[in-house]
Amino acid sequence: MAAGATAWNGSRQTMPHGRDLFVVLGALMLAMLLAALDQTIVSTALPTIVGDLGGLNHLSWVVTAYLLAATASTPLWGKLGDQYGRKRLFQTSIVIFLIGSALCGLSRDMPELIAFRALQGLGGGGLMVLVVAIVGDVVPPRERGRYQGLFGAVFGVASVVGPLLGGWFVDNLTWRWVFYINLPIGALALTAVAVVLHAPSERERHRIDYAGILLIVGWSVALVLLTTWGGTQYDWLSPQIVGLGALAAVLIAVWVVVERRAAEPVMPPRLFGTATFTLGSAISFAVGFAMFGALTFLPLFLQVVNGVSPTLSGVHLLPMMAGMLVSSIGSGQLISRTGHYKVFPVLGTPIIAVALWLCSRMDETTSTLSTSLRFALLGFGLGMVMQVLVIAVQNAVSYGDLGSATSGVTFFRQIGGSFGVAVFGSIFSSELARNTEELVRRVRLPPGFDPAAVQGDPKVLDRLPPQVRAEFVHVFAESLQPVFRWAVPVVLAAFALTWFLREVPLRATSRTRDYGEGFGAAPTVRSSRHEIERALSELMRHDPKAQELYVRLGALAGAVPAGAPPLPAGSLWTLCRVAREGTVPGPELAELAGVPVERGRPYVDRLVDEGLVERREGRVLAVTERGREAAARLVEARRAGLCRHLDGWSPEEHPELARLLSRLAHESLGDDADGEAVHPARPGS
Repeated sequence: MAAGATAWNGSRQTMPHGRDLFVVLGALMLAMLLAALDQTIVSTALPTIVGDLGGLNHLSWVVTAYLLAATASTPLWGKLGDQYGRKRLFQTSIVIFLIGSALCGLSRDMPELIAFRALQGLGGGGLMVLVVAIVGDVVPPRERGRYQGLFGAVFGVASVVGPLLGGWFVDNLTWRWVFYINLPIGALALTAVAVVLHAPSERERHRIDYAGILLIVGWSVALVLLTTWGGTQYDWLSPQIVGLGALAAVLIAVWVVVERRAAEPVMPPRLFGTATFTLGSAISFAVGFAMFGALTFLPLFLQVVNGVSPTLSGVHLLPMMAGMLVSSIGSGQLISRTGHYKVFPVLGTPIIAVALWLCSRMDETTSTLSTSLRFALLGFGLGMVMQVLVIAVQNAVSYGDLGSATSGVTFFRQIGGSFGVAVFGSIFSSELARNTEELVRRVRLPPGFDPAAVQGDPKVLDRLPPQVRAEFVHVFAESLQPVFRWAVPVVLAAFALTWFLREVPLRATSRTRDYGEGFGAAPTVRSSRHEIERALSELMRHDPKAQELYVRLGALAGAVPAGAPPLPAGSLWTLCRVAREGTVPGPELAELAGVPVERGRPYVDRLVDEGLVERREGRVLAVTERGREAAARLVEARRAGLCRHLDGWSPEEHPELARLLSRLAHESLGDDADGEAVHPARPGS
């Protein structure tokens, strides 16, 4: 018991409380909203941006540059935050994101915008990963699950609000405000974090895999350039395309060698020896391919072919977002209740394929109701798959690979999105050029009109006579149809792979929901310990109420000698809090419990009578040696309860996991959030 007793070392909490905590959480939610919005807010503004800056054939790179930069930089931000402290790194990521946003708004041409979007993505990757980590620094363990759910809901809000907001800015201000809006929100978040966030984060030494990160960027960019330029700017057998393919192959081979030797690889090659991880990553790639490709090109269809305003194009996308939210939340709840998960990707992938095929049949005559139903079906299918893949992979790997496997699945979804947008853009550009040439041969154009201008700026169609414009609109519709049609076989291949996913009984920690994953968040980079801590926090949120919990623990731990009346919940909470602090003034303790001093005095009296706590001068309460030992027994009972949630993870084989259990058991007793323990539910409790 001595080992347990030493846990109560008298260290005081440095987490923000009360108003400061809510200010910090508000700032973190704003920062996460910025990064989440930037995946959707640009989509409805893209047609207008292209019309202003020109270069329709570069449209996909506005999205791809952000995705690639955010995906590649996320692991770097996570490791640096662990090593050097998250507050300063978080502030740095906000500043980089805001600089990138301001420069995007000032862009004079497409190359500038693409470059600045990459800079913005570099900061956005830090926002995503560091927000989640800081929540763990500032929120007590039993409350983290609740707040993580709120942060996950931010992604749901962003997925709905983003397209609408982007369209509204274009219609009422200018597309540049899609980026400028980040500045005041980001500045507010930056100020709040600087002033209020003082909680020190736990430092961890890392050997950062810089070479692995750079190689990932290298082969990703090479492959995306290959798919973007192949068949459009260069012939598929041209030296440029063949050279890019050879370069990508060499970089991938070098990357595998580097990752095998790295002390802390970004993605350990041994993961690919786990069938579930390999299958999950491949399916995730296909889902990202379809999702980001659709989000990028559906607004173009709506604005150019259907002729709706940017704001209305955002409204038209709402059914897709609603379908995604409903199926994501619903599938997560069903998995938690039943423990079965394989059925969702098996059903979801064919739904995505059917929806994409239906989208490939849309043209200028398709009704609003018909397009809305197709979009809702697409979103419903996507929501059924994304979160489930993370759950399946987490449930299949060992503890040592848990963090890397989770990051890997989301990484491949983002990479799939980058490829999807690039491939969709390449197909659209080549189809538009070919269809425009055919149209020019059979339609008489106004004098001085350059048909090639349509490929750079769709707004030139407004200058054409109605009949000729209708012909060009039909060409646009025909050029967009293959975009969605070519995505169908990719998703059908994923459907075939889902049948090979092996369903095994879910561990308790795998039944917890990470809402951000369900809404298509950016890649997560959490260590195995952080993944287990997140899951345990969610499970702890569903613990019995504080009074019942403390009474159970008191009975298990034998807090008083046999035959003596049991200690009430309020006394047990008080004992844990005083033991944690060593000494604490009575009025301060009452404030933490949220009760008047007179209301809490009977609970303290009982502890004094049992010799567990003593009163000192100045109304100070101090724990006795006997009280410290009793509190340590409560911690051990709490630890045993938490350990039951980790069946299958073998904490006895992983010292890091064993330490986590002890820390959470210690920190979760005497929490401010458990002050209800001193509010008796009934007289004499």
